[in-house]
Parts: sequence; structure tokens; C-alpha cells
Amino acid sequence: MPPRPLDYLPDGIVISLLERIAPGSRLTRVELLPGSFSNHTHLVEARLPDGNMLKCAVRRYQVFGDYGRDEKARREYKAFELMNRCGIPSPEPLLLDDSGSILDVAGIVTRFVEGELRLENPSDPLDWARKMAVMLARIHSIPLSEADRGFLLEANSLATWFLRAEAAPKYMQDFPGGVDVWKTTRDLYPSLKPVPPVLVHVDYWSGNILWQEGEIVAVLDWEEAAYGDAGTDVAYARMNMVLMGIPEAAEEFLQVYEARSGQKVENLGLWELAASVRPMVDPLDWELDKGGHRERLQGFIAAALKRAK
Repeated sequence: MPPRPLDYLPDGIVISLLERIAPGSRLTRVELLPGSFSNHTHLVEARLPDGNMLKCAVRRYQVFGDYGRDEKARREYKAFELMNRCGIPSPEPLLLDDSGSILDVAGIVTRFVEGELRLENPSDPLDWARKMAVMLARIHSIPLSEADRGFLLEANSLATWFLRAEAAPKYMQDFPGGVDVWKTTRDLYPSLKPVPPVLVHVDYWSGNILWQEGEIVAVLDWEEAAYGDAGTDVAYARMNMVLMGIPEAAEEFLQVYEARSGQKVENLGLWELAASVRPMVDPLDWELDKGGHRERLQGFIAAALKRAK
């Protein structure tokens, strides 16, 4: 029998889950949440025996990258435990099922956080950027034990995965200036300025941040949590702001981040070049041919090349 598609969460699985985390509850709703791309997340709502409502997010993983679903589940679950322990707004972890014995495939269950994603230009871009910068500086300041570091990926190599090839990959050859990005990154990477490694989100952008009443209420998507150069997160967030058409927010973000972290972001040009490769891999998914995104990315790359050299 072929595996079930992950965008479908059968009631039988949900009932087994509720028996584990909320015995005596009654299922009232299952809904696929927006933003379910490489993985799928469902809202599960149930009425508890005392009459209160339980809302939880059931996240099940696709195979993606060089690691399995079980590893992704463990890493994200442990990351949420760390966030909750350190006061970073994030969903409360409720269940780890890395074997898939309950959820059919490896996954986790967290308490559902009410909020909205700001995927379009915010009404006050500078205030929005400041709050994102302050939150990232808080994340990067989290002290990590040896046990914490043990479940994290290596951020620097993760951000430069495209350098594993002997020559510029075809998707970089096909993108104007892509070969120059590959050569410059390859040449500069061995001489990175040493910086103290920190906890890195790897995918820090507006699509992974929930807001409510103008404040950040949750930082989501920690499946690739890593340990390395903080500049990888700063560069990726800035690129997304430029692609959104708010370069002034990207500049404000950098200034506030450096002020809150108390230090200049080293290696920023190189990490901005590395960030720019992600849209090259799948221009359609990144909508590069809409709304001037391709031109904005090319401008971001030009500025990053100047900064890096």
C-alpha cells in the first residue's frame, strides 16, 4: 500500500494521539495549516473532559536534505524545549514521535499558538524590522551546553552547501551573476573571520514568525537548528526584506541587531552571497519573475559582492 500523503491526517491517527496527550478528550476539528510546504502541519482541536479546548499543532516531516525524518523531529522538538526554557516565544512541545508509531511518520506535537504570518509588506516596516532584529539577537545570545550543541547542525557548512560541487551548479550557471557568486564565495570561505559560534535558526524570515497585536508571539520552524556564525541568519533575513521591496527595513534590521548584540556582523557579505543562492535553486517557488523580485535579488547580490570584496 502506498504511503498516505502528509496533507491528509486521518481521524484514527488523531484519536490515538489524543488518547496519549489528552485522555478523555473529544476531537472537534482537524485542519491543514497554511505554510505546509516541505513538511505538513495540522491544527487539531479537541474538547477536554473539563470543557476547555485543546489546540495543538501536529507536524509531520518529509524526507529532505541529508538527514532523515526522525532526526528532524528530534532536533526541532529539542529546539522548542530550549526556546521555552530560555524565554524565546515559541510553541510548547507536547510530544515527540520520532519513530512514527503514533503519527504514522516521524513528527512532533506542540501547543498551537494563535497569531498571523506577515508574508507581505508590514504596515510599519522599520518597527517590524527592529522587533525581528531584537528577537534574533536574543536567540543568538542563548547560552548552549555541550548537550544542546550535540543536536544542532553545523551552520556554516549548511549555508554553503552549494560549494560541495567541483564547479558552479547548473542553477547558478543559469542565473545572471551566479557563477561569480559561486567563485567569490568559494574563494573567501577558507578565510572567514573567526567569530564565536551561536545558536542559528537557518531560516529566519517573516514566514517563520507569528505576530499578534504588533508583537512576536512565536518563532517557528526549527528543524534545521544549527551552531555557527550568526551572520548566516542576519544575511538571510536581510535578503528576504530586500526581496519584499523594503531595503530600508533590511538596513534598520542590521543596525538594530548590531546594537543589541554589541558587535559588528563579520563575514556579512559572504553570507549574503550564500543566502542569494537559495532563490536560484527554485526561481518559480521564490516567484523571481513576479513583482521585480529578480531585479531586487540581483541588486542584493551586487551589494553583497562589494561588501565581500
